[in-house]
This record gives sequence, C-alpha cells and structure tokens, in this order.
Amino acid sequence: MAVIFALLAALLGAASDAWAQGAAAGYPNKPIRLVLPYPPGGGSDTIARPLAQKLSENLGQQVIVDNRGGASGNIGMEIAARAAPDGYTMLMALTAQLAVNVSLFRKIPYDPVRDYEPITLLGSGGYILVVHPSLPVRSVRELIALARARPGQLAYSSSGNGSGGHLAAELLNTMAGIKMLHVPYKGGGPALMDLIAGQVQVLFSTQLASWPHVQSGRVRALAVSTAKRPASLPDLPTVAEAGVPGYDSGVWYGVLAPAGTPRGIIAKLNGEIVRVLNHPDYRSLLVNNTIEPIGSPPEELGAFIRSEIKKYAKLIKDAGVRVD
Repeated sequence: MAVIFALLAALLGAASDAWAQGAAAGYPNKPIRLVLPYPPGGGSDTIARPLAQKLSENLGQQVIVDNRGGASGNIGMEIAARAAPDGYTMLMALTAQLAVNVSLFRKIPYDPVRDYEPITLLGSGGYILVVHPSLPVRSVRELIALARARPGQLAYSSSGNGSGGHLAAELLNTMAGIKMLHVPYKGGGPALMDLIAGQVQVLFSTQLASWPHVQSGRVRALAVSTAKRPASLPDLPTVAEAGVPGYDSGVWYGVLAPAGTPRGIIAKLNGEIVRVLNHPDYRSLLVNNTIEPIGSPPEELGAFIRSEIKKYAKLIKDAGVRVD
C-alpha cells in the first residue's frame, strides 16, 4: 500500500510539473497587472513603473501598474490575494505589507505567507530624514533638541500606519526619547507634498522621491536611516552618526503572485525580473534611491518574509505601536 501511495504521489508530482511547464510555455499572451498597494507619486511607484516598462519590453506583453493605495496597503494586498492565480497578476509590496501589518493591526484581509507565491526580493534600502526648510534645524541633534523642547508639536508624515517611514520615525522617537506627532497618509507622494507645503515638518522619505526637492531647497535633508552611508549619498551622515548611536531602519521590496500561481510561471517571472535588475539603467535607478538590488530565488523570499514577520512582531510590541 505504501508503495502504491508513493507511486501515486510521484505521478501527481510529475503531472503537476508538466502542467506548470505547459502553463508557462505560452505565457504571457495578454497584459499583466502589477498591483502596487500605494498611490501614484511615491517612492515605490517610481520603482514599480520602470520595472513594469522593462518587463513589458522583455515579455512582449504590456505590464500595467495598478495603484491601489489606502489602509496601509491592505486594500491592494487583498486585491492581489483574491486575483486569479494565472500569472496575469503580480504584486510589489514592501516591508509594511509583508512583515509589519500582521502585527500592527488586529485583523487584516490577507495572510502574507499563505495568500501569495514569492517571486523575488527585488532589493532593500533606507530612507532620507527630511524636514521643511522653515524648521530651524540643520542636523539630527538639532531636530532632537527642538522636539524635546516642543513635545508633541512637531508633526511627521508617513505613507501610512505601519509603513517603513512610520516605523523609522517611531524608532527615532523611542531611541532619542522624543515625541513627534504621526500624521499618516495614503502613500509617499501625498506625505511628501504636505511636507513641502509645510503642513507637516518631518518625513522619512525615499531618495528618489525627495532628492529633487532637496536640491531645489523645498525640503532639507538631515541624514539617512541605514547603518551605513549609501554610495549615492556619501556626504550625508547616518542618523546613528548624527546623534543616535545604534539607529538603523530600512525597507525592502518583494514581488509576489497570488497563491497557486504555477511554478513554471513563477520561475519565468523570477528570471525576467532578475534580468531587469541586471540592466544598468534599472540598477542605477535603485542604487540612486539608496536601494541595493538583490533578485533572490522565490524560496529565499518566502523564508525572509517569515523571519521578518517575527522580527517586526517583537519591535511593534516593544515600541507599543498599534492601529485599531
């Protein structure tokens, strides 16, 4: 009987592999949707759109970015989770959606492990701490001193509750012993625009989104959030160097598909995305946004997500961050 079950399992496995390869053979033959759980204009959008463009060129079918911002990314995540697992829906999600929200919210409409097939870890990087130029500070130490003098009066924006920028600012609050007021938005674009308008005073933003405004003088850069200075900004100190020893906060970007997407299609998409990551133009885009290109195998992204969920569960509990 055991031999029969073993033979059946082998036959089913072979049939499954053959079906997966067959599903990938003519793939793609129509446009592919890349769901992004953020609105247009933010840092993640400026990374997703060039990726979609180059994938379109390589695959011979249009890859369309579908911006679905709101609810800290939960709306877009649910849309991707419920999509048909046929290879025509992909998802680009960040640390917040894949590792943070499950601990931050009492209930979310998706499971970051069960509901998706990992494709690849696109890259990881950090943020730039920027302030409105009207704020009388030119360093992290001066910002901390002002925040201590005005507890709860300085407002910082973020792309949503539990986003990387939110946690980066809360980590600064905790480690520096200060209290800045959190003002969440539906994406990085609106959060940055209100900083420029002076509605808020502080923001942890991506380099790609904020640096043109730093150069124009509309915002002022104080530091980078990572432990080391990125190659693209060698003269900008880290938060740790600038007054908060041990500070380190970053973000990573994963590409996934709905659970049940055939393995052959996952493998094809992984290979095509890695190919884009090796293109000099796209690689430079990431590096200039303080993001290190990675391009991991699917199984490594899956293991990484599980480990990050555990890490952020502890951080959120220790920091007392909660969204109801």
